[in-house]
Amino acid sequence: MKKVLIILGLLLAVGVLVVVLIAAIVGGSYNRIVRLSQGVDSQWAQVQNVYQRRADLVPNLVATVSGAANFEKSTLTEITTARASVGQVKLDPNAAPTDPAKLQAFEAAQGQLSSALSRLLVVVEKYPDLKATEGFRDLQAQLEGTENRISVERRDFNTAVQDYNTAIKSFPTVFYAGALGFNPKPYFTATAGAETPPKVQFDFNQPTPAAKP
Repeated sequence: MKKVLIILGLLLAVGVLVVVLIAAIVGGSYNRIVRLSQGVDSQWAQVQNVYQRRADLVPNLVATVSGAANFEKSTLTEITTARASVGQVKLDPNAAPTDPAKLQAFEAAQGQLSSALSRLLVVVEKYPDLKATEGFRDLQAQLEGTENRISVERRDFNTAVQDYNTAIKSFPTVFYAGALGFNPKPYFTATAGAETPPKVQFDFNQPTPAAKP
């Protein structure tokens, strides 16, 4: 009888030890997913910040460029419309989107603004006097710096999403991640046609600005 009790005690101890080990593994895995998920949300906030920075530059850029004589009005209209479209896509600035369709709509709107701004910088080449102004040069430098930051933050966001998605699909997390609300998050994707230079069309019906003597 004593031997039986000893065996039962050992089995109970082993069982408790196994439960504790499983709890430790699951708990550590859960905490890691939480950290990775928060990392994605934090990086998303950075993405939103740099995109907002670009949107804030647009009104000053448009005001500066519109002062140039006979500047292509279609270009300014395109930028203004694109910026308005960006404002219509509402996403939580503090939590990364989980719906791929919503992120795709956000990307599409931002892509239109990127294209419009690229076209403006190409068109400005026709206006050396505008390019020479300190105000425009400062705005152009800010815009170019912001575009670089957008590229960096999008890359870092995709890296954070990759780490998170890999974690929730790994053992043993894959067995309970979905039940706890940890679902895959979508990536930023390359914009279709991004490798093609913007098509530039000038308003030839407008008179060319006279050169200064």
